[in-house]
Amino acid sequence: MDNANPVVYARTTERPITPGMLNEDLADQFDAREVFDLIRVINDPEHPLTLEELGVVSEAAVQVDDPANQISIEFTPTIPHCSQATLIGLSIRVKLIRSLPSRFKVGVRIAPGTHNSEEAINKQLADKERVAAALENTHLLAVVNQCLGEMREH
Repeated sequence: MDNANPVVYARTTERPITPGMLNEDLADQFDAREVFDLIRVINDPEHPLTLEELGVVSEAAVQVDDPANQISIEFTPTIPHCSQATLIGLSIRVKLIRSLPSRFKVGVRIAPGTHNSEEAINKQLADKERVAAALENTHLLAVVNQCLGEMREH
């Protein structure tokens, strides 16, 4: 375990449902909060805590350009030498790919200056072929699914 005693942050409150959200006749654009709600509940691979509780993800680090079909996430590992950073980034990416319409291009990166291997990990997470190959590894896919709270394999 890289970080035996992480700082634990409070969870954000649930997003209130507005009448506009329930109106099926109105187009509902994706926003940062909606995307954050998808990733904040991902389980950390080392701790029985979520990425939100560990401060790894935040709504402020989510950028959504709905008209351009682009979503960008920056996450912050709990320590600069976190050995699970690639797995965390992969879990975020998989959650968004599974949850969002296929029209979105999803980018997941480590926040600048927060990890010793930031450049190498960002390169891995941005490479579609490397992500696809990682997800073909049944052991790695099982770990990702565990982080996502899903036990199925794709």
